[in-house]
Amino acid sequence: MFQGRRIPAAILAGLALLSAETAHAATSCPGNPNALGTSRTIEVDPRQMPRIGSHDYGRSLPLARGEVVLTFDDGPRSPNTQRVLRALADECVQATFFMVGRQAVRDPAMVRQIYAAGHTIGTHTHHHPLHRMSPREAAYEIDTGIAAVRAAAGDPRVVAPFFRFPGLFTTRHAEHYLRSREIAAFSIDIDTYDWKRIGPRRMLYDTLARLDRRGRGIILMHDVQDKTAMMLPALLSELRARGYRVVHVVAAGQRGPENGPLARSEPGGFWPFSSSEPAAESDAYAQARPATPAPPRWQFNNPFEQR
Repeated sequence: MFQGRRIPAAILAGLALLSAETAHAATSCPGNPNALGTSRTIEVDPRQMPRIGSHDYGRSLPLARGEVVLTFDDGPRSPNTQRVLRALADECVQATFFMVGRQAVRDPAMVRQIYAAGHTIGTHTHHHPLHRMSPREAAYEIDTGIAAVRAAAGDPRVVAPFFRFPGLFTTRHAEHYLRSREIAAFSIDIDTYDWKRIGPRRMLYDTLARLDRRGRGIILMHDVQDKTAMMLPALLSELRARGYRVVHVVAAGQRGPENGPLARSEPGGFWPFSSSEPAAESDAYAQARPATPAPPRWQFNNPFEQR
């Protein structure tokens, strides 16, 4: 666990694209004193930053080199989501879950469990259409998905104004609709490709290789995938070994479990951010990153695993 480093407050203070940034050390993790932990929390205001992720939008969150954001799509689905939650809890890290509405309706208790664990809940349409939606379909899928997840959660304030297109099939009209509703469209920076026919060992190695090349970013996973639940503990351990730090993303002003602020509040005000000014490198990452990425040390005892 490493202390977050503050970014100088001299860069374009009036043009901040994030509502706030609060750095803090990862909290102590019961039963795991060497846990990866969550290094800091940043708040995103969709009015200031309506589109996020280099895959589709050419710009992402202002992450320091060595920082990652963990995201999961398509759930919840038992038992894989429980396994994902257990792996995250074991390392005391927070993630963002982009939920499909019909999945949330099927398992509302899991929606509440995810929120109670301190994770961020976004939405991912209601039926998960894998195509570019017409304006009418997009509005229906977005609105119905949000309503379903809110109903499953039992409190509309639980759901962050964060949305991800299924299959990353973005459209200009749907993006405009999201912006009119003050909902941020989240893309990705790094894909684990856990939806492809690859095994957890190959997926882990390739994901770490892509991450080491890029050095930071929003990572896409799917909590409905068996191999993702199997691979996640190894991924978190490798992130810690390589000096990466996990950043938790929340909506500006969103309340957390027990009616407390979901983002940890500390003095420091706004993080001035310009997409042309890369964030500083994480000290931990600079010290721990390998000169040549080494293959993961992990073995997965799965007789059905592909290469």
